[in-house]
This record gives sequence, C-alpha cells and structure tokens, in this order.
Amino acid sequence: VFAVNGFLRVATGLDIGLSTKCVVIPKEMGMCHQIGYSEMRLPNLMGHTSMAEVILKSTTWQHLVRTDCHPHVRTFLCSLFAPICLDTFIHPCRSMCAAVRDSCAPVLLCHGHPWPASLDCDRFPGDEDVCLAPLTKDYKYLHKVQPKPTCQTCPAVEEFFTHKRVLEVFCDSNFAVKVKLSKKRTALEDQEYNIECQVEFITQGSLLPYETQSMIQQWLLINEKCIERMTPTHRPTVYLLVGNIEEGIILVKQVYRWQRKDSQLTLATQKWRYHKCL
Repeated sequence: VFAVNGFLRVATGLDIGLSTKCVVIPKEMGMCHQIGYSEMRLPNLMGHTSMAEVILKSTTWQHLVRTDCHPHVRTFLCSLFAPICLDTFIHPCRSMCAAVRDSCAPVLLCHGHPWPASLDCDRFPGDEDVCLAPLTKDYKYLHKVQPKPTCQTCPAVEEFFTHKRVLEVFCDSNFAVKVKLSKKRTALEDQEYNIECQVEFITQGSLLPYETQSMIQQWLLINEKCIERMTPTHRPTVYLLVGNIEEGIILVKQVYRWQRKDSQLTLATQKWRYHKCL
C-alpha cells in the first residue's frame, strides 16, 4: 500500500506516454525515502530531465523538510521531485500546495528565500481533479497540536552571569534546554549541524521532555542563522536555551554559553529543584 493512497482523489489523470521512465529514488534524496514507494518517474513534475539535476535541485529543499514546517511538506515536495510510478502523473492539489506554502513560506523567508514562482499554487489542479489532497480536518484531532517554533531575532549569547540572575530568568520561563551544537561537513560542502538536546526543566504546561527537545531542534533548524553564530568552529559547543511558550509559539529569550569550567549554570540548574520564585 502506497503512503500516498490516503491523499488521492478518485478521478482520471494525465497520460504519461512513452517519454518518461521509472528509476530508483537515489540515496542522495533522503527526504523522499520511506514515503511508501521506492521508484520515481523521470523527467519529474519539475521538468528535471537527469538524475544529477534532480539531486542538485532537491537537496536545497531537504533542510526545509527537516524543519517539519507542515505535516505534508514531504508528500508535497516528493510528489513533484520524485513522482510515484503509476500510469498517470499525480499532481498535488492546489489546496495541499496552499497549506504547505502558508506554513513553510515564513521558514523559507527566515532563511532569506521567498516562496519560488516554480511552486506557484495556481499551477496545480483543483480538489475536484485527481491530485494529492490534504488529510481531512479530523487529522488535527487525532494528533496533539504542539506549540510551533517561529522565525525570530537571535538572542545575544550571554557568557558572564551569576547563578542568582539565571534563577530569576528561570522563574519567568517555561523551559530550559541544554543544547550541544557542532558543524558537520557534507559531500556537497553545505553547512549542516549536529544538534543534541537535553531538557533541564519544564516549569508549566503539558509538554513532555521529548516534545520540548523536538521543538527546540525545530527552532534551531528554522533559525539557522542563530546556529551559524553559535558554531564559529567545528568544535562542539554547549548552550542553555531558555524561553517561553506564548499563544502556541515557542520563543527563545536567553542563550547562555555553557563552558566547562563555568559553575554558575551548573549551580543554577542544581538549585532550581528547590528554588522558590518570588
């Protein structure tokens, strides 16, 4: 059973003809692995005619997929870059495009890129045609709605502070997450990062530690310019990210550099267990 089956509208599609062929989705297209099928049509729906071109153009989108900016972002992009091998091309519906665009365009803009003209939603068919449609509204009720990270101004990294001041900040915050960041070199010389998160505390709300970890990882991927400032070298660096959840949005307010010899952050996190806020 293909993963896309749940999205398909029942109708007739476009004939593929003899001009396309089925090929295995290459390992370099990690975002389109484990999506329910392993072969794609070439040329694809973006007009890419060679696998080298597909790989080159799709890698620029892999980072957006990792931010998890919309539940259908992978389905949408893979239906275009790696369309499933059926007797007809299945386009994404205009409504799916619009839903992904509305959630993911702000993330692209945070990285300095506008939503591209090649993904203009008007080029896609309406929901009455055969196309990949968004999941029904019931989907929201079956899945816990998590607070969303957003594009924000990077907080300054603080290196000099007292544990008393840190405890005051903790009292005004919802979470504190210890983050280990390092750059990693890739084959294409792109900037990628290792992100390891460990929750120090969550003061209020119904979030579980692993949910907060996941959301902070998302925040870092969306606010990649912040990671760039926090990883000047390839050597791993540890920070404490402290912030609030306001109206369903995650906001990081303070960033502390956690240095090995620094006892103030260690002291603050130890004292926090017994600390009474004013």
